[in-house]
Amino acid sequence: MNTGLRITAFAAALAATFGTAYGVGSTIEPIGSESKPRAHGAHGGSDGQVGAGHTESGGEGHGAAAPGGLEISQGGYTLDLETRRFEAGAKADLRFAVVQDGTGRNVTTYQREHGKELHLILASRDLSTYRHLHPVRAADGTWSTPVELSEAGGYRVFADFKPKGGEALTLGADLAVSGTYAPAEAPRHNTTAKVDDYEVKLDGDLIPGKAGELTLTVTKNGKPVRDLQPYLGAYGHLVALRSGDLAYLHVHPNGEPGDGTTRPGPEVSFTATAPSVGAYRLFLDFQHQGKVRTAAFTVHAGGAVDEAAKPSPAEHAEGDTGHSH
Repeated sequence: MNTGLRITAFAAALAATFGTAYGVGSTIEPIGSESKPRAHGAHGGSDGQVGAGHTESGGEGHGAAAPGGLEISQGGYTLDLETRRFEAGAKADLRFAVVQDGTGRNVTTYQREHGKELHLILASRDLSTYRHLHPVRAADGTWSTPVELSEAGGYRVFADFKPKGGEALTLGADLAVSGTYAPAEAPRHNTTAKVDDYEVKLDGDLIPGKAGELTLTVTKNGKPVRDLQPYLGAYGHLVALRSGDLAYLHVHPNGEPGDGTTRPGPEVSFTATAPSVGAYRLFLDFQHQGKVRTAAFTVHAGGAVDEAAKPSPAEHAEGDTGHSH
């Protein structure tokens, strides 16, 4: 598409659920707006998989973990996204609540995970924009955070949380941004990313249905970074999104600060399992010298990388890839 296409808020909402895997083709087919929440207490992903998509390092059954974020309702809880449309370039509050289906009430008690009651991820459908947000919860259970998105199109919002006394869940809902829409080129396969003066290299494979170790090495101006700072109780956080449906996999590093064995860099390792063959976009958040930065990678789990997705030079961080508070 050589010219921009003006998308109304309604059209953007229709486009929000498209799914096209990288390396397969460039056609985008709107398939309608997001389906209504499942019946109360319904379980499982839209492809029949069950799971929260939240995997702790060292936990049991790495190979059995299923992706999250494919459902707006799961495990007796629903993500009630009050703000569903934005104007491109306009700053506004993103407001939402997690509702307990059995009572219809907003959840107000959570079990803190990695320093937060809830982690909010926002990503564009073309995976060129990524935000790890930290919303604030009001007493009535309503969450809010300011957001400004410069590019029009379809987005996905992921709420990663654990209600008090319940299981960890990741729920997802669609968000539309109206304005002049020009689809971004699909990020090419890359295992090296540059962020400011930092370079991060990814080693290891994402293997379908099998646990594998991913090691990320952080350097600054060519020198190993050996004093990474703890961020949310870890030296790094990794989120993986499957291209197409944006299935969500949230993993944490092997080891933690203060355990007597885990060093603060330059390497941070993770154990992760891809739920299927395909292309995945990986986002690593790490903190150094008081600032959180995000390095992004595109990898393929299983099968050969096609011609369009051959490795590219070190990728520089996009302006819309990062962390917000």
